[in-house]
Amino acid sequence: MYARLPKERVGVAVGPEGQTKREIERRTGTKLTLDSETGEVQIELGDDPLGALKAREVITAIARGFSSERAFRLFEDDQLLEITDMRDFAGDSDRALIRLKGRVIGERGKTRQILEQTTNAYISVYGKTVAAIGTAEQLAIVREALGMLLGGAKHSTVYRFLERKRRVLKSATFLRAKQRK
Repeated sequence: MYARLPKERVGVAVGPEGQTKREIERRTGTKLTLDSETGEVQIELGDDPLGALKAREVITAIARGFSSERAFRLFEDDQLLEITDMRDFAGDSDRALIRLKGRVIGERGKTRQILEQTTNAYISVYGKTVAAIGTAEQLAIVREALGMLLGGAKHSTVYRFLERKRRVLKSATFLRAKQRK
């Protein structure tokens, strides 16, 4: 199984003194071989084939701009990675792509920060993509908010939407906790 990293992200996947690479291998039961020239990552299967899929997902998250610490959230069973290609909204226009990146990030990172705080998902804007790590519920809200932002909705409209959804997430979390008791 293979994955690919941008050359500038290989160091993040390896980590200081190889710690990140070793941690991915340990948690997934795989063996990773990284080519720093091409960014290609070979993932050798261990005893658990799902481990290889999890390793590829973590590598993909690192490739999309997440720190290793944030990418490691994917080791939790309920966490998923979702990637949105902004070219689907910008077409081939570099100018439109830059504008869309700015809309998602916001002034001084405000919009991205609000997205993360209201949904408890992690968001990374890297290259031509926006990636998110979270539960299925969190990602559904992020997906809808991104669609609104990339579609041109006013930021204030998106912020109000996120605030409403945050209350829904909180009550769903409360109900699940109550059911476990």
